[in-house]
Amino acid sequence: MKIIKAVVGVLRNESGKLLIAKRQDHQFMAGFWELPGGKIEGGETTEETIIRELNEELGIKVNALSLHQTMQHTYTDRLVELCIYNVDQYQNTPLGIEGQQIAWVSVQELHNYQLLPTMKAFIDSITLPNKYWITTSSNHQGEAWMKKFDEKITQGISLIQLRSKTTLDNHFIAELHNKCRQHNTKLLINTIDKSFNETYCDGWHLTTNEMLNLKSRPCADDKILGASTHNLNEALKAQAIGADFVVISPVQATQTHPDTIPIGWDAAAEVVEHLNIPVYFLGGMGPGDLDKTTKLGAQGIAGVSAF
Repeated sequence: MKIIKAVVGVLRNESGKLLIAKRQDHQFMAGFWELPGGKIEGGETTEETIIRELNEELGIKVNALSLHQTMQHTYTDRLVELCIYNVDQYQNTPLGIEGQQIAWVSVQELHNYQLLPTMKAFIDSITLPNKYWITTSSNHQGEAWMKKFDEKITQGISLIQLRSKTTLDNHFIAELHNKCRQHNTKLLINTIDKSFNETYCDGWHLTTNEMLNLKSRPCADDKILGASTHNLNEALKAQAIGADFVVISPVQATQTHPDTIPIGWDAAAEVVEHLNIPVYFLGGMGPGDLDKTTKLGAQGIAGVSAF
């Protein structure tokens, strides 16, 4: 099977819409829409390739870019290794220089287009935030717990895992969900009795054991599904059953689990390299680790007290 190394760029206009391009009749997967970019030529770095490709295809000059995500996708006859870059600054108005159709679309509008398979993971990566807060697992209705929850949703945390090792009252969870909706925050349930049919949440988070015992995705596609993993094999299993993102841990030593040996940054980075879906780093994370994490291509950081 041949291996194709390619790069694509994420361009946004003043309205925040994304630029996509339609593959032409002579190209592989003709008629499908994708992010603009192309194959790496001999001797080029990925950065040099995306700068050249966007100039040739769209007539723009890239002034600043940053790595957004790496992924692999296997077709019947080829393996595509893809680097996705955010084009942070560019000059000139993008045009279909090579005769290709282009369109500016919102994230919601992307679902109206016939997209390449790699675009599903990309959409997840741009809709999920770079911080994933996990609640403490006990004393949920205590004053201190509720105060912390209220602080997080008013401080701009937009993705929360409600974690509990005991059964929680459904009305209590529904009240939390209503609070989250008022602040555009997504609430994922990680309780011991989750059924994947709860209507008072935006999705669920799987423990490692729950994920390993599943053979397919347990919930609808319009819900968010996360999974806890501790190594590459577990992360690949989570991706295979249809998880939208994984948390890999512990990356660094933690005070809560002092006897647990951390997997380290290199092993965490390997997970990012081999997965198509977003990856959060958990364990010993703090605000100062966010930049390093995203530069490795991960989605961001997760934690109970990380931020």
